[in-house]
Amino acid sequence: MMQRLRRSAAAKRLAQTATTSFGRVTSGARMTPGFLIVGGQRCGTTSMYRTLSQHPAVLKAVLHKGVHYFDTSYGKGMGWYRSHFPLEATATRVERRTGTRPLTFESSPYYMFHPLAAERIDRDLPEVKVIVLLRDPVERAYSAHAHELARGFETEDFETALALEEERLAGEAERLAADPAYRSHGHQHHGYLQRGRYIEHLERLEAVFGRDRMHVVDSHAFFTDPEPVHDAVLRFLGLPHTGYPVFERHNARPRSPMPEELRARLEEHFAPYDERLAAWLGHSLSWRAQGVPLA
Repeated sequence: MMQRLRRSAAAKRLAQTATTSFGRVTSGARMTPGFLIVGGQRCGTTSMYRTLSQHPAVLKAVLHKGVHYFDTSYGKGMGWYRSHFPLEATATRVERRTGTRPLTFESSPYYMFHPLAAERIDRDLPEVKVIVLLRDPVERAYSAHAHELARGFETEDFETALALEEERLAGEAERLAADPAYRSHGHQHHGYLQRGRYIEHLERLEAVFGRDRMHVVDSHAFFTDPEPVHDAVLRFLGLPHTGYPVFERHNARPRSPMPEELRARLEEHFAPYDERLAAWLGHSLSWRAQGVPLA
């Protein structure tokens, strides 16, 4: 059984390498993204990706949902990045069939947090639009910890990881900004509190893209009442409404309830950031107004 799994994984890697190699040779004839889902991590980005992939005028990335070019793979060059997207000839066929020029996209949630990603995106894709999903930052932190633990990127329990975060991330954003080739395991995988200070990241994105190229989605609204959320995303992208897709939730991980005392401490921590976020958005936040957690 284990040998079959290893052979299957090796075959998959070989196929991906071959596809990427072919993609690089044909990169000049490939599409570039019209929009990106840039975050936040554990906020429903996979569900949004799969929802939008069902639209007849949307073509997803060829190999991966997240290419991670503008954060951890920027040194590989734009030819490598374009190798991950459909051919322009495919777009032409879709346009003939649908009457709409299709868009291609990818979803890399680290883009929202990485200090260099926004400027890189704007430089290489000057007209691209970005979609951001947000959820209760307390639940996001707890979910992210379970996610990193399951993937082997975390070894500490949740409370210990929170206590270690400041030390683990100290100076890492500055090192990333100073050295484009630098990669930080801690910054990418251990930002449980920092990633939930949404207003800081949105203000940084706004300074680069402007509000007109940004669209923010409340994940609670997306999962509980998806139709109007879907409509608003299509309007933002300039895509026609062709009927509703199948709305499903992906990547939810079962976990034990968070201790109430810890939850209260985290809610207090995020309160000033949430207050600034509500002012920036111009409306109340679902997790503050209703207190409804997402799994």
